[in-house]
Amino acid sequence: MKVKHIYTLLLFFSFAFAQAQQQQIEIKYSGFLEFKEEDTPGLKIMTRDDSSQIHIIHEGVDMWCDQALLYSNDNFVEAYGNVKMIQGDSINMTSKYVEYSGKTKLAFASGDVILKEPASTLTTDTLYFDRAKQQSFYKSGGKVVRDSSGTITSQIGRYYMNAKKYQFVKNVKLVNPDYTIDTERLDFFTETGHAFLYGPSTIVTEESKIYCEKGFFNTETKQGYAVKKSRIDYENRIFEGDSMYFDNNRSFASATNNIKVTDTINNSIVKGHYAEIYKLKDSVFITKHALAISVQENDSVYMHADTLMVTGKAEKRITRAYKNAKFFKTDMSGKADSIHVNHQTGLTQLINLTNVKLNEAFVTKRQPILWNLGNQMTGDTIQIKSNPKTEKLDSLIVFDNAFIISKDTLGAGYNQIVGKILIGLFDEDNTLKQVDINKNAESIYFARNEKNELVGIDKSKSGSIMMLFSNGDIDELRKIRQVDGKTYPESEFPKNVRKLRGFNWREEERPKNVEDLFSDDPPLNLPIIKGLEDYVPQEDFFDDAMLERMEKADQSEAKKSKTPVTSPKASRNLPKKNIAKRAMAPAPAVQKAKPQLIEPKKD
Repeated sequence: MKVKHIYTLLLFFSFAFAQAQQQQIEIKYSGFLEFKEEDTPGLKIMTRDDSSQIHIIHEGVDMWCDQALLYSNDNFVEAYGNVKMIQGDSINMTSKYVEYSGKTKLAFASGDVILKEPASTLTTDTLYFDRAKQQSFYKSGGKVVRDSSGTITSQIGRYYMNAKKYQFVKNVKLVNPDYTIDTERLDFFTETGHAFLYGPSTIVTEESKIYCEKGFFNTETKQGYAVKKSRIDYENRIFEGDSMYFDNNRSFASATNNIKVTDTINNSIVKGHYAEIYKLKDSVFITKHALAISVQENDSVYMHADTLMVTGKAEKRITRAYKNAKFFKTDMSGKADSIHVNHQTGLTQLINLTNVKLNEAFVTKRQPILWNLGNQMTGDTIQIKSNPKTEKLDSLIVFDNAFIISKDTLGAGYNQIVGKILIGLFDEDNTLKQVDINKNAESIYFARNEKNELVGIDKSKSGSIMMLFSNGDIDELRKIRQVDGKTYPESEFPKNVRKLRGFNWREEERPKNVEDLFSDDPPLNLPIIKGLEDYVPQEDFFDDAMLERMEKADQSEAKKSKTPVTSPKASRNLPKKNIAKRAMAPAPAVQKAKPQLIEPKKD
């Protein structure tokens, strides 16, 4: 029994201590003062005089106004006219009207509300301010200005004073002289200028348009990154990837995983899993499963290498493919250590790399090779010329150690010609129609009659050789300035001399489809992108803890009042429980107070 009494006493003293801790709203200067006890117990009406405004203080907050209604019994004040509220050096708010409860530490402001903190200024029509949580909130539209970042507008906004952070929701727009951001949700830190974008978002500059559905942007440095549905539109390129970094100062961007760069003018695409793009330099660098795709005559050309680089203005594009470069087209394919394409002149070069290490990745140390239908051509360097307007193949040149091989279609032998330089011409169907091999030409040719019967095997040496083709097969072979030659019956032609020196049939290397372009690549291990955390929705501003404070204050008012309290002051102009959970959704406009100065009572 004794223990029970002690416990009861502890509860009593605890309650008494809590009551003592609650400070009353204090009037530092009252101007003209009128007591209205007969209307409302504890009501005092104060009106400024010529010397100064009404000055009110409460637990570190100073408030000035032209007129104030103080409800002493309820520890509640209404402030009218040129209201100013200051909390230390962190908050400075002005408005036409404020009501403030010393019990709940909740403030409601309306009419040209301006809230300033050291790094930004918020303007809105209606603002809620919770001193207990050090948060302010609006839901009827607001604007935040930060000099170096710009102006941010939104339908809903919340300011976390301790974190120096704004959280904007719905129709969010940040306007800066250099860029404009549109998004659905934006977390913004006023001290650093860091902005986190969530939902469909765009950053538009004079030179680019960035889109993402989750991203970060530093408004001070104009740098950022995006990790969901990322895309940058430049003047004539579209840059896409899983994770993207961008620097608007340099018009530079890089991307990782599932990258696609679309050239909207030249009708081409470059893909890979790491890329860099310099807009001002008109250059794209891409690696990791790099693939370039361009359309020619309704047929796509696919080019792959360890590294691809596309440079130059739209009308002067140059594509470079480095290390184990390959390309595939339905009527032609090829391989080389490096491929160089000048899109303006229509010149494609298949080149050997020099001074490379044999153990270096992607290095084959084999001659460039070209396949056209049944013909294989090799040499130290291969050049292909096409018409840049019609995109039709015109000619090709093989420099040094030129070697052309085509398999005898009806037998096991190979037609072969070797020489110093090979010059080929194409017909309208991009098929070889004529090949000339000049200087020290040698040939082995399986001659057949009109019935495709083998007539003999011709082996000869000459100054040059001309071959005429029909449907990809050798139709005629002409030897110019023949030095030596003889046609042998098949039975008399030794098998060990049926291949010229340097013969290398490389059909197994020939890309027959796009997938074959990647057959020599090492395993591809893509990095795991951690990126940004997912958006965390705001907790309700009018949460359970706040509602409980309001409810306790309202109950306290009811106990003190001799008459029923129909409009408790502590929760006035604040949402009730049945709508509190919907505070972050679009809400009807809050009924605005219409303050009118009360004439002071004359003596």
